[in-house]
Amino acid sequence: MSYYNRHVKIIATIGPSCEDPEVLLKMIEAGVDVLRFNFSHASYDELDKVFEHIEKIKRETGRRLAIMADLQGPKIRVGLLEKSPINLEPGQEVYLVVAEKSDKPNEIPIVYPHLGKDVKPGEEILFDDGRIKVEVTEVLSNDRVKAKVIYGGNLYPKKGVNFPHTDLSVPALTEKDLRDIEYILQRPFHWVALSFVREAKEVRRLREILAEGKPEHPPRIIAKIEKPQAVENIDEIIEEADAIMIARGDLGVELPMEELPIIQKRIITKCIRKAKPVIVATQIFEHMINNPMPTRAEVNDVANLIYDGADALMLSAETSIGKYPVLVIETISKIIETVEKEAEEIYLPVVGTNKWGSSPQKDSPTFLSDVVCYHACKMAVETDAKAILSMTYSGYTAFQMSSYRPKPPIYVFTANKFLLDALNLVWGVRVFYYNKFESTDQTIHDVQGILKNLRLVKPTDVVVNTASMPIQARGRTNMVKISVIE
Repeated sequence: MSYYNRHVKIIATIGPSCEDPEVLLKMIEAGVDVLRFNFSHASYDELDKVFEHIEKIKRETGRRLAIMADLQGPKIRVGLLEKSPINLEPGQEVYLVVAEKSDKPNEIPIVYPHLGKDVKPGEEILFDDGRIKVEVTEVLSNDRVKAKVIYGGNLYPKKGVNFPHTDLSVPALTEKDLRDIEYILQRPFHWVALSFVREAKEVRRLREILAEGKPEHPPRIIAKIEKPQAVENIDEIIEEADAIMIARGDLGVELPMEELPIIQKRIITKCIRKAKPVIVATQIFEHMINNPMPTRAEVNDVANLIYDGADALMLSAETSIGKYPVLVIETISKIIETVEKEAEEIYLPVVGTNKWGSSPQKDSPTFLSDVVCYHACKMAVETDAKAILSMTYSGYTAFQMSSYRPKPPIYVFTANKFLLDALNLVWGVRVFYYNKFESTDQTIHDVQGILKNLRLVKPTDVVVNTASMPIQARGRTNMVKISVIE
């Protein structure tokens, strides 16, 4: 399948299973659009080696690839245990202590210095993705808390700890994150994912730190929604971030599971209406970590995410440590392509807005340009156009057109080399380099020729062109032209 034919994008996480150049190449050929580096695990030396492979693949294949850095954030974990695992029984009394290690059978070391300051009696603490639950009964000191086991089981060291009802005092950016950001700013990362976001001000702080590094093109920011507080503040976070990731792992642990599907749909709708890309992550194809096929439930989940409107689906352990990193990309690509062929309701209709109600807003400072983009998409639908062709330097036009969800692909031409890869995250958008911009007619003629040479359009095809006039000024989109390919 040609990756040009897909609207929904595929994000693959780098890890031991796909660091080999041949495996990485096969994954990219199978349809990867974005490569994610998880800074919870990788070393800088390992990242440098993978970067060399990626750059070589891009040079030799001409493929565009967005690169994402996923910051670890304040991940709280169980410390080391003298005996591993320890078995916890329902009703058992245990002590949670601030420590790197404990050798007492009724003590659980927690690597978090503010434990006793933050938690309150009656609050729940979850271990190992919610498999074990305890309830705080008494705060004995800043370093020691008494709790009762609600759901028991075997607890292993270094498992994650979640505090669903606690207002944690830990900052969203840790010392490790700040060191990682220094590395990120020296490499061609297009997106940075901020973990455990609670408020919009945390996104603003990351943007300030990125700007302090004075990069020519600072990475765009993805706010990861995995805390209840983020759901409460979702409108402000969407407004501040460049994209949103619904991280269903921690979010599903910290919220009642029955609420997660509703929250997921609501966040996707809000993002589409604000023209902000939205990624869905965690347990996409969990079964394929160790098996050559997904479960039927996972196939249906992926299909429903396409119907819900996700811009991109993110694979984590499936590609980083799974047995079938190439096969998982081939499988998800086939599902996306098949669903998109049949799911007419996900596209902009001839009459009215798309199913999420995305349309130009009169109170927007870019309202006039938004109207042009919107009607270019409507015209493409009405004329059964084979493509929408657009010029941009900031990327704004691409984000806006994508949010209207037209069925024809959106081919964007830019002189901004950073955007060539960065926009690979955005639904329905493919990007090409173009740097002449001598006149509007000449530019339209040139970009149509590029697509003809790539066999993405052919003679007699109808296409819709947008641009800004005068084209040399590179202003906001203010022109639409319908063309027939000669």
